[in-house]
Amino acid sequence: MDRIAGLDLHLDRPAGRTREALMDAVRDAIRSGRLVSGTRLPSSRALAADLGVARNTVARAYAELIAEGWLTSQHGSHTTVSQRAAEAVRSVTPPARPRPPRRLDHDLRPGHPDLSSFPRTEWSRAVKRALANAPSEAFGYAEPQGRPELRRALAEYLARARGVRARPCNIVVCCGAAEGLNLVAGALAEMGVAATAVEAYGLPTQRAALARAGLRCPPLAVDADGADINALNTMPEVGAVLLTPSHQFPLGVPLHSDRRAAVIDWARRTGGMIIEDDYDGEFRYDRSPVGALHGVDPAHVIYLGTASKSLAPGLRLGWLVLPDRLVDAVLRQKGETEETSGFVDQLTMAEFIESGSYDRHIRTMRAQYRRRREQLVAAVTAASPATTVAGLPAGLHVMLEIAGANASALAHQLAWRRLGVESLDRYRHPEFDNERSGLVFSYAAPSPSAWSAALDAVVRLLP
Repeated sequence: MDRIAGLDLHLDRPAGRTREALMDAVRDAIRSGRLVSGTRLPSSRALAADLGVARNTVARAYAELIAEGWLTSQHGSHTTVSQRAAEAVRSVTPPARPRPPRRLDHDLRPGHPDLSSFPRTEWSRAVKRALANAPSEAFGYAEPQGRPELRRALAEYLARARGVRARPCNIVVCCGAAEGLNLVAGALAEMGVAATAVEAYGLPTQRAALARAGLRCPPLAVDADGADINALNTMPEVGAVLLTPSHQFPLGVPLHSDRRAAVIDWARRTGGMIIEDDYDGEFRYDRSPVGALHGVDPAHVIYLGTASKSLAPGLRLGWLVLPDRLVDAVLRQKGETEETSGFVDQLTMAEFIESGSYDRHIRTMRAQYRRRREQLVAAVTAASPATTVAGLPAGLHVMLEIAGANASALAHQLAWRRLGVESLDRYRHPEFDNERSGLVFSYAAPSPSAWSAALDAVVRLLP
């Protein structure tokens, strides 16, 4: 039999092989919107072979549908759905589409690094080396704990750069910090933890992840020394605490050394767990970054890290460094079918770290972000004496405190002027009554070519 080439066409056809049944099926496909104006249909020979009917049956059906206006065809050309048929379908009003969000000239909302500075050339080289050296079994089903090559590379890097006491067997690779926290929350709930304290200002998505696991989230006040650790002694129901000790988000303060010691003492005394979100720990500009809390007591600290701020969130790469007693519980949450990062990205990240490219990229971006923050502080100080840049020189965002201003109203006003910033109030715990006011925005997100214009636009609109 000759091989017949053609387009595939699915038709919901009633029983029988009549011309009328075929015509009804084509009309129904057009009415439902599956076949739109200009859609090319298979040739009569190809469709007849697919349906197991005589070619003349399809040819006559096409001819009658053309006569009715459903299809159109010119001599020597393909048969397509006609414009007239599409207009008939559009006479039934479709549901209204949501209005697209207003486009921002400068999106300065926190959470993103400078994506234009992603090291494409070095990453491409790492991809090639990773694939060339990948074992055949890497192309099989993913390992829930993550590729051993990446876990070994992370253990070495985190110990060297962040002071984390990590072993590959205690690391679980995940699809970013959000998935990592979901896994930890589920594991804690499974272990009987009823509540996880959180900082009074923090990401609403993190509180939501804990709540989905059935955990209550009482707030800890945050001042110039970080979270109020002493308050944990008045919360007997709390079995864990979520902290950003190196650079509190969004207030920008570090957890004071006395409070670091106090939270470790609390965990040892009560058997509680500390979830350390080290979301931008590599970026400290006034001196060397503060080491991770995990290095003090790996048995009570869950370390949560990600490539989202150091490289790009689109990589979907994060990692957990877990106490021995939590590894199996987290892997049960992850399961064999849970979403995981692809092996190519995992092997590439391992190669990127081991080759030194990751350290070089961090140093390059640290210098770039330091310059931007210095420019920002200088510009704000000169243009708006009523505005204070809060927090230590670190991370990818700042908080601006504006004397006498309503930050929520100002953030809304800036958005209408096509500047994306966030009010501090967006990050306030709903049970916390402190009405501290401020604007939170990222100086990292704009590309180098757009940074000056973004900075000028912000400064011009400050009171």
